[in-house]
Amino acid sequence: MNLHADFAERIRTIAGRIGLGTPEALAAAKIVVEPPREAGHGDLATNVAMVLAKAAGRKPREIATEVAAHLVDDPDVASAEVAGPGFLNIRLADAVWPRLLAAVLEEGANFGRCDVGGGRPINVEYVSANPTGPMHVGHCRGAVFGDALASLLAFAGYDVTREYYINDAGAQVDVLARSAFHRYREALGEDLGPVPEGLYPGDYLLPVGKHLAERYGDLLKGQPESEWLPVVRAVTIDAMMVMIREDLAALNVRHDVFFSERSLVSNGRDRVKEAMAALAARGLLYEGRLEPPKGQPIEDWEDREQTLFRATEFGDDVDRPLLKSDGSYTYFANDIAYHFDKMLRGFDLMVDVWGADHGGYVKRMTAAVKALSDGKGDLDVKLCQLVKLFRGGEPVRMSKRSGDFVTLRDVVEEVGVDAVRFMMLYRKNDAPLDFDFKKVTEQSRDNPVFYVQYAHARCRSVFRQAAAEMPDVALDRDSLRTAPLSRLVDPGERAIIAKLMEWPRLVEAAAEAHEPHRISFYLYDLASTLHGHWNRGKESPDLRFINAADRDSTLARLALVDAVAEVLSVGLTLLGVAAPDEMR
Repeated sequence: MNLHADFAERIRTIAGRIGLGTPEALAAAKIVVEPPREAGHGDLATNVAMVLAKAAGRKPREIATEVAAHLVDDPDVASAEVAGPGFLNIRLADAVWPRLLAAVLEEGANFGRCDVGGGRPINVEYVSANPTGPMHVGHCRGAVFGDALASLLAFAGYDVTREYYINDAGAQVDVLARSAFHRYREALGEDLGPVPEGLYPGDYLLPVGKHLAERYGDLLKGQPESEWLPVVRAVTIDAMMVMIREDLAALNVRHDVFFSERSLVSNGRDRVKEAMAALAARGLLYEGRLEPPKGQPIEDWEDREQTLFRATEFGDDVDRPLLKSDGSYTYFANDIAYHFDKMLRGFDLMVDVWGADHGGYVKRMTAAVKALSDGKGDLDVKLCQLVKLFRGGEPVRMSKRSGDFVTLRDVVEEVGVDAVRFMMLYRKNDAPLDFDFKKVTEQSRDNPVFYVQYAHARCRSVFRQAAAEMPDVALDRDSLRTAPLSRLVDPGERAIIAKLMEWPRLVEAAAEAHEPHRISFYLYDLASTLHGHWNRGKESPDLRFINAADRDSTLARLALVDAVAEVLSVGLTLLGVAAPDEMR
C-alpha cells in the first residue's frame, strides 16, 4: 500500500472531474502528495493547484479551494485546507489509521516493495578496482553504495545484474607483474634491497612471489621480460582477484558477473573493433586533429591526424581519440567496447559507480552510450567522494600491509561490517565522508547505526517482555492483525503510523533517483520516532506498549511495534546491515 500514491490518484480523479485537464495530461502532471513540512499542518500535503494552474488558466488558490471542496466528500478525509499561495493540506479521518496499520501487517516484508522497474534489466557496475592489491577504504564506499543500490533496485522491481569490471588490460597490471616478479626473485633468495620506486611495495605480494618460486623454480628468472611478463601477470591477477573477492565477502558485497577487460579482445573476438564499426556506421567517426587544450590539460591529446569519435554531438566538451599513435586502442575505446558489450547483453539501463577522481570521464562515457544506443540507452554514473578516516578526531595512519593506504579489511575488522556499511550510506555518495572509528562504535543517538539497530532490538524486547507477562496471549502476526487497532489514538502512536506510511513513497523515490542513502536517513527518522514515543511512556505509564491490565490496548500497540520492527528489518536488509533482536 502506498498512501501518498493512492491520494495522488484520488486528486487526479477530482481534477479530471472538475475539468482541470485530460486524463493523459493529468497523468503526466507532476502532482505530488507528501507529508507536510510541519506536522501541525495535517497528515498530507499536495501541490496539485500549483501544478495545474498555468495550463488551466486559473489562480492556484481558486483551484485548491475547489479541489478541497470535493476532497471533504471522501470518507477518508477529515478536512482539506488551503494554505499559502495554493498548497492543500489534508487531515485523515480517524478510521483511516487502523486500516493503514493493518495494511502494513498484512503485507509484512513486502510492504514498500514496488514495481517502478517493471522487470526491466539493469546493470549495476561497482567497485571495479584495478586488481593491483587489497581493497582500500575508498573502494569500500563504492562497494557498499553499489551493493545497496542493487538491492534497492531489485526491491523496486528491476531485474538487477551486479557486475565487477576487472581492469586487467592496462599498464598498471604490467607494473603489478613486475612488482610480483621482484618478490619472486626475493623468494628465490636474492637480496634486492628495498622495492624500487614505481613498483607496488605492499607485503601482500610476498605470497605471490613465494607461489611463483614454488611453481616455476628459477625458470622465469632466466627468461626475457617479454616471456615471463604474461605468465607472472596472469598468476598475479588471479591471486589479486582471490584477495579482492575475500575483501568483498568480508563486507558482504557480492557480484553476479566478473567481467575481464582483457576478454574484450581475446579468443578471436574484438569487441572494440565492433564498437568502432557501430559508431562508424552511424557516421560518428572521422579522421581529424584535436585543438591544443586550453587551461587544464587533456590527457589523451596528441597533435596529429587521428581517429576521433564525435562526442561533442552528445554533450561532451571535445571529440575523443580512439586509437593511439602506435595503432593500439585508447583506454576510452576499451570502455566504449565494454558498454557496447553490456548493450549486446540486453542492458539499456546501466549504472556505473566510480571514484570521484573519474568525474572528468563522465561526459564522454555517457556520450558514447547515447551514440551507440541511438539515444535509447541510459547510463547513470554515480561518483563516490573520498572517505577520511579518524580515530577520536585524529587522522588514521596508513596500513603497513598495503604499503600506502588503509585497507577495507582493516576497517571491517576493527568496527564490524554493520557499522562500515551503514555509515558509508549515511551520506549522499557525492558528499565527502569523515569516518571516525571511535564514534561509530559509541552506543548513543549520535551513532546512527547503533540508534537504528537498537530500535529494532527494542521492538523485539517488547515482545519478549509481553510473552513473559502474558504467556496465555497469542502474539504472532496473524493474531496481531485482529487486534483492536482503533485503540491507537495517541498522537505519538499516530505519528509512528504516519512515519511507516512514508516508507513506500521513500523506496520508490530512492530507487528512481539511485540514492540508497535515503533509506538510511529514513530508518534513522523512524527509529527516532519510536524512541521518542518510548521515552514518553517513561513519564506516562498509560502510554507504555505493555499493560497487562488492558490487553486490547497492549495487542494494538504490539501490532504497531511489530510493524515498526518489520520496516526496520527490511530497510536494514536493503542496506546489507543486520537487524539484531537484542544488543548488549
